[in-house]
Amino acid sequence: MSNLFKVAGVSTLNGEVKVRFANDMTRVKVLAKNGHTDIELMEMPEAIDKPAVVTFLKTTELYANPVFQAAIDAADEKYNGSTVVKVAKSNAKPNMENLKARAIAELATAE
Repeated sequence: MSNLFKVAGVSTLNGEVKVRFANDMTRVKVLAKNGHTDIELMEMPEAIDKPAVVTFLKTTELYANPVFQAAIDAADEKYNGSTVVKVAKSNAKPNMENLKARAIAELATAE
């Protein structure tokens, strides 16, 4: 079973902004004691796992800050995976025969 978190947000440590997960707001004291700055934590609507936390943070005012947005996007990539589709570049030039063959194949699979 994955861990559930009731509190989350962002903080900066040694110039690096990251998403932070916690069970309660006392985490602010621990982060501050360990040298974190720009600590912005908030309570989640309910206890949720890390992927859901990151998705939720994208709907908050934290996401309006470009520095925080980059950290939230990095966490989104880590916990939810990339939604970017990479397309391999081809040097092949389209020709009429290939286009006809592809159209016929697509029509055959559509039926």
